[in-house]
Order: sequence, then C-alpha cells, then structure tokens
Amino acid sequence: MDDLVGTQEPIIRLADPAEAVAALERAVPGLAALRLPASSDIAWSEVEAELGAVLPGDYKRLCELYPALEFNDFLGFAGPEPGHEHRWIRGRREELELIAEWCEEADLAVPLHPYPAPGGLLPWASSNEGDHFLWTTLGGPDRWTVTVASRNGGWWHYTGGAVQFLADLVSGVLEPWGLPPLRPEARKW
Repeated sequence: MDDLVGTQEPIIRLADPAEAVAALERAVPGLAALRLPASSDIAWSEVEAELGAVLPGDYKRLCELYPALEFNDFLGFAGPEPGHEHRWIRGRREELELIAEWCEEADLAVPLHPYPAPGGLLPWASSNEGDHFLWTTLGGPDRWTVTVASRNGGWWHYTGGAVQFLADLVSGVLEPWGLPPLRPEARKW
C-alpha cells in the first residue's frame, strides 16, 4: 500500500539559484571540481516552450554549470544538453507516462497527478533503484516543491527547491524516508 509519509521543510528556503548551488557545493566536497569549464548554453526557451512550463531557476543554474551527475552512486541528475534539448524533453515525456501509472496505482488520501495537470508532478531526477524525484508544479516555478516517489511505495514532500533538496539530502539535514542515507559524493554520470 502506498502512503504519504509526510512533508519536510527547510529552515530557510533558498530562493537565489546561486545560493542553492553554493549550498550543494558546500554539502558535496569536490563537487566544484566537476564544474564545466564554461556555462552551458542551453536553449531554455525551446525546452520550456516544448514542455509548456518555465522551469525553476535553481535547476537551470545547476544544469548550466555541471554535466550530468550521480550522487553517491544512487541519485542521477541530468539536464538538457545544448543542441540536444529535444532528447531531454522526450525523456521527461517517457517518465511522465510512468509517473501517470504510479499516480493511478497510489493509494493516497489526496490523489496526485502527473504534469500537465494543474499542480501535476514533473520529473527532474531519479535513482538507480527506481525512485523518482519530482516537482509539484503549484505556483510559480521558483516556488515548486519536491515530491519523492519511492520505489517502496512511500511518497513525501520537501518544501524547498530541487537543488536545496539535493544539498539537504546529501548533508543529512533531511530524513531520507525510504531512501538510503547518502555520503557527500558526486561524479560525472
């Protein structure tokens, strides 16, 4: 049976994308060494037009500064690649089909729905064990929260942004609720 485990909140929500990335770099020693030599020129207007939504600034900043990353050999994060943005869009659409099935099968008191439903769930990362990290698309994109859909059936929310979620998860500030504890390690994925 699926259930909503609960909601975790950051002490302070990091609204500035640069501040969120800096928090992640502090949480993961050596992460800054993986930065791209120059900021990626991702065609965000193309991505967002195709998707039908403006994406959060912290996510876009992390994608511009870093290649695809894997945290602790568990959580994979990859943004659109310049010139191949359509692949990222296609990947999100495929993940949305899976998320639609999970939402349909979930036995939650308040049903969740995939994007593009109002407030729908939009995937931004996944684990190598089948966990999904999603945005709940309520309000403006920089107010979206994170929803975790665990492979073991537990669902939970984090009221900060995606990059702050990564920093808080890796640093141990968050209870991992159904996820393994993560060491502060990252590598190119």
